[in-house]
Amino acid sequence: MRCDGSPDPSVQQEINTFINLWWEDPEVQIKPVLKECALALRLLEELEGMLRDQPEPADALRYKETLLSIQTLIQSKLDHSTEEILKSANAHSDIETGNMQTVVQDDIITLCLWANLNKNPRFKGFQFEEVGLGFELPKQLAISDVAVRILHTNYDHLSHLANLKSQNPSRMSLGLGAREEPLLEGATPVGECGETEGDGDRRGSTQQGNADEEVQSVRGSEGRKSAVSVISMKEERRSGQKQLEDAKQKLEENGSQIDTMLEGDDSGEGDSAPTPMEPVINSYEGQVVDLQQYTPLGGVFYCDVFRLPPQSQQLNGWEMRELLDTGLQPFPYPTEQTQIQGSASMKLEDSGVLTCPPVGVTVTLPDSVLFLEDPQVARWDPEGQHWKTDCISETSYDQAERKISFKMDSFYAFTLLQDSYANMPFQSWELRPLGQDSALLTITAALTEVSITIKGSKCMLQSDQERGLNHILGQWMSPSQLQKAMVSAGVNIFVNQYSDKYVSVNAKDPLLEHTVYEQMALLSSAFAFSWSQWNTQCGHEHLVLQVCEHLDPVPVREDSWCVYLLGARRSQRLRIKEHSEAFSPELDPGSEFHSTFLHMLRDGMSPAGQERRSHHLFVEAVHRLLRATRPLTYS
Repeated sequence: MRCDGSPDPSVQQEINTFINLWWEDPEVQIKPVLKECALALRLLEELEGMLRDQPEPADALRYKETLLSIQTLIQSKLDHSTEEILKSANAHSDIETGNMQTVVQDDIITLCLWANLNKNPRFKGFQFEEVGLGFELPKQLAISDVAVRILHTNYDHLSHLANLKSQNPSRMSLGLGAREEPLLEGATPVGECGETEGDGDRRGSTQQGNADEEVQSVRGSEGRKSAVSVISMKEERRSGQKQLEDAKQKLEENGSQIDTMLEGDDSGEGDSAPTPMEPVINSYEGQVVDLQQYTPLGGVFYCDVFRLPPQSQQLNGWEMRELLDTGLQPFPYPTEQTQIQGSASMKLEDSGVLTCPPVGVTVTLPDSVLFLEDPQVARWDPEGQHWKTDCISETSYDQAERKISFKMDSFYAFTLLQDSYANMPFQSWELRPLGQDSALLTITAALTEVSITIKGSKCMLQSDQERGLNHILGQWMSPSQLQKAMVSAGVNIFVNQYSDKYVSVNAKDPLLEHTVYEQMALLSSAFAFSWSQWNTQCGHEHLVLQVCEHLDPVPVREDSWCVYLLGARRSQRLRIKEHSEAFSPELDPGSEFHSTFLHMLRDGMSPAGQERRSHHLFVEAVHRLLRATRPLTYS
């Protein structure tokens, strides 16, 4: 163990001990549980960092198993704490409403709970004003013994499950409701809404039944132990038998209806409107979110409805409560009997009120996120293990209040999405020195301007846009940490291997481009570099940019820039200027051809510029930022 008592996640024995001890810990009070969750989340960050370092395959598998175990354990602990609060809901009821509502939060997790004790049929919904979250309930739930939980986590433990499927972006649906952009060529929507599995399977939260979960140590392929969360074999068999019985009953009830639909599709009559006597099941298509094009921002919101546990009663000075070992039980909504009717009524234009009206949700955007466009909403599909945009309707966004409201046909975990490439392509860029081993990279992107100060091996973000970025502005970080923080905050100016599928780029020779980035980094303490409009007119085999020697920490004068043409075999300074009427590869009088860009600039350096020898850590930081943003191609 470390000095602070926390385990080293790279030592399997220590992390196994931590997981087992925490699992056996009977503490269910929410405040201590949140503290333990904060420690577990720090361990998860360390595990993710070790996985990014590309360890040996056996170690990588062990880290992934440990990571999944801790994630499962965190959710289980939060569920136990939720159940404990709901057990004493009547003791904390609100005098004005007769119901119980409470908010518990720390820097990472926000737990909002509402217990329906009054069961007022005129109840519409409730707003947790202090955290900007709210919900609207249908009448069926307003008169039922239910509790609503909105659990907001700043972290996202669901998206990586979708990434594990390694789906090809060209085969995934890219359309998202309100967006008017055309789909990419070859992109087809997949997946459907309205799964008819058990009601509990539709929820985005971890469920608890009669089973007591336990964490066991199992041996991996190398004989070393790894901690994984498993369910006892006895309860697993019992659960499997119950699911089999439910499936058989469901097939008996709905089999004829499904056969009718299949026959209609085979005969080519699928496009005709169904008659009122022929119910339509799962008739509207869902859309799977392409996580290579869209980024979940602001964490995950788990929206659940549970059966309200038995409440205590006072009798002759005694407090009595019925004790159940069922754990936190999801309340089925919509019920299985009404799913078919609801789907049919949504298909028919002349239908009346839905049997199970949708659930309303209102979310104020988190302060730690900057949305450059109106956010989109996606719900988690636990069966398919991906985000989907189906089953969500009536979405509206109030930009002034930064509030988004929508309705869902059931209770799901959901997240807010933004186009990962909304800020691309860039309009212009500039890299200029601020002194020895110090430089400023400024990128004028499609929707915002971003400046990154590089000093030594550290970087610092600067921006006129403060809302959503206050937690990272002015903070010195490594290039990789800054990239992660900016992407999580919604300011993405970084590219990856899929970016050219979604962004119109100025394609260049990759080898030449990366060679130029290396040479720019080596000279970034003495030379300024900038975007040139002629870079789009010189062809795939050449690059054009503006360059000048600049030793003062002030903006570069417009008349100081020179235009350079770079190729794989030679580099040259051009006669034209940035504001010339047309592009010309004519050599500037008095200059010469050089075999490399680096030698050409060094041959013309002043004595003061030659004295600026950049430290290798500064050169590496600049190089990493240039490779991550690729301004010569994405401008």
